[in-house]
Amino acid sequence: MIDTTQQTGIVIFAHGSSVEPANEAVRRVAADFAREGGYAAVEPAFLEKGKPDLAGAVQLLAGRGVRDIHVLPYFLTLGIHLKRDLPEMVAAVERELPGVRIRVAPPLDGHPGLMAVLLDRARQALEAGAGAP
Repeated sequence: MIDTTQQTGIVIFAHGSSVEPANEAVRRVAADFAREGGYAAVEPAFLEKGKPDLAGAVQLLAGRGVRDIHVLPYFLTLGIHLKRDLPEMVAAVERELPGVRIRVAPPLDGHPGLMAVLLDRARQALEAGAGAP
């Protein structure tokens, strides 16, 4: 279980987009996650094209006294960014900020709740299409 005290932080890590409303959607997800989960220290972070990047998000949390950080990838599957890029970024940030520990959760793929989301989207699409000629 993730500690909800101020000493533990969570980073919602997304790819990032040149379409700023997509980045803003991730920021809203992070804010909603913090509120609904009761987490005190949550920051969004982006691999590219969005701000802050992972280092920036971790620095924000570390500046608030957070020393234990969990990165939750907002990625569907384990691709090259999560397999290669994210571990390299984590290692670089940990070198920069000794005393800060960063752990990475798996991507969303394989989570039992994902099927419920897909089934719900299919139901919505089918209902919307039911009224069409």
